Amino acid sequence: MAEIELSALTNQCLSHRRIDNMEEDLKTEILSWSVSRTANQKGIDWQFTVQDARTKLKALYPVIELKN
Repeated sequence: MAEIELSALTNQCLSHRRIDNMEEDLKTEILSWSVSRTANQKGIDWQFTVQDARTKLKALYPVIELKN
């Protein structure tokens, strides 16, 4: 989710522009974008259930066996 928001920030707010003053202008731009983005919240349509992800990505998430 963080990567999605950073990509949206870059594409919607920062790309194809030059911001000269990082302390003032950049903070103002990002705050304005953030307020607008929060007000118009977008959901994420997850493609997998937890079980589907565990099945398809089982090599990435090995099963840990606990011993008593």
